[in-house]
Amino acid sequence: MADEEAKIEARPIHNWAELTQLCLINILSRLSIEDLWRNARFVCKHWFQACKDPKLNSVIDLETQFRESDNESRSNPEFEQKIDSMIRSVVGWSDGSLTHVRVKHCSDRSIALIAERSPNLQVLSIPSCPHVTDKAMSEIAFGCPLLSELDISFCYQISHRSLALIGQHCPSLRILRRNLMTRLFPSEQESFLRPHHGDYEAAAIGKFMPQLVQLELRFSPMTSKGLALISEGCVNLEHLDLFGCTNVTSRDIANASSSLKKLKTLKKPNLSLESNTERYGHWQLYDDRFQTDFFRI
Repeated sequence: MADEEAKIEARPIHNWAELTQLCLINILSRLSIEDLWRNARFVCKHWFQACKDPKLNSVIDLETQFRESDNESRSNPEFEQKIDSMIRSVVGWSDGSLTHVRVKHCSDRSIALIAERSPNLQVLSIPSCPHVTDKAMSEIAFGCPLLSELDISFCYQISHRSLALIGQHCPSLRILRRNLMTRLFPSEQESFLRPHHGDYEAAAIGKFMPQLVQLELRFSPMTSKGLALISEGCVNLEHLDLFGCTNVTSRDIANASSSLKKLKTLKKPNLSLESNTERYGHWQLYDDRFQTDFFRI
């Protein structure tokens, strides 16, 4: 027993605060953003400074922290401010190296900052951001020419004007998700979900985004006219999701798909929601647990 205690006492005691910067960054790079923000940066001043290294801030992905919820307080200004604060920090620490942003419930201010300071941005996924507008998206169009993937689902202050600008100034765009809320349930967005709105967006996509390979337009109110414009302009499409697009018929879809020679998968309109697993669900709300736990710092 005494020998074992002596061996334990003889073992060297490692001071984690003395790790070299390179070694520490290598270790921290293996952590999730949640672990970095809630735990690692509070170990000591040395670790906090390491967490600000641009190599650890090229991606901000909070997608896995959100999940569907029936919470009625889905529009929470305080929560939005916290998301904005995190984005501001990451953008500042990234020193222009930010390439991927996947968040929800951020504001125009955050998007404008990303556009201003992230010229290497490739992925922007901001579904369910009710306060993001055409103004901020126009700045993305001009400031982030390398954009290859965009998700602006359930963002009802973004219009066809943003789609046109993005298509004109982001030639690398290959994936677009512009899903809307199901019309089978009442919502404050009813006035937005009119056929001419869908056709305006379809026209912008067909005219300015010929390079798209994947397009999601769930519950778009577009008509056969809009679908025809997409099939004529986006001939490189491989994946097309039209689930919930009840203003287009089977004949419309057959005519459109005949022009899409590279098409591999096509999800057709289907009113039986119970038999179809949706990517986003009916309401994209933030998780209460994420609000209370992730920001408990």
